[in-house]
Amino acid sequence: MEQLIIGRKDKADFPDFKLDTLDVKIDSGAYSSSIDCESANLIEIDGVQCLEVVFLNKQNKNYSGEKIVFHQFKCKKVKSSSGHSQNRFFINGTIVLFGSPYPTLFSLSNRSKMKIPVLLGRKLLNKNFLIDTKHVNNSFNLKHK
Repeated sequence: MEQLIIGRKDKADFPDFKLDTLDVKIDSGAYSSSIDCESANLIEIDGVQCLEVVFLNKQNKNYSGEKIVFHQFKCKKVKSSSGHSQNRFFINGTIVLFGSPYPTLFSLSNRSKMKIPVLLGRKLLNKNFLIDTKHVNNSFNLKHK
């Protein structure tokens, strides 16, 4: 399969999270992908532990405040770029880029202080895309041709 050229930033859809046209930043230094969430709380449904997530933050134009429940999730320790370790929840979801769905594991983090709500890491980028930092919105522009 030919690798697609992705720029340093783009816009993508996340059908499993009911989010469309979210800004994404390409981060070849990060191993996993990350998405902003206002809250991620453990809840119990019929005796089974689940994760209730509210994506994005109130300042984001795509914020809905809708709670989405995940029955499958992980909690792992992650080391940030500043060297601090923290426990984060991870969920599986699909990102749509260049008109194709890519199943991806996302860590949930509070990115409210960041301009871009989603980081795409090497685990998704490897084997799927070539990065050319002089480009932006290659996938989004293809979608709107």
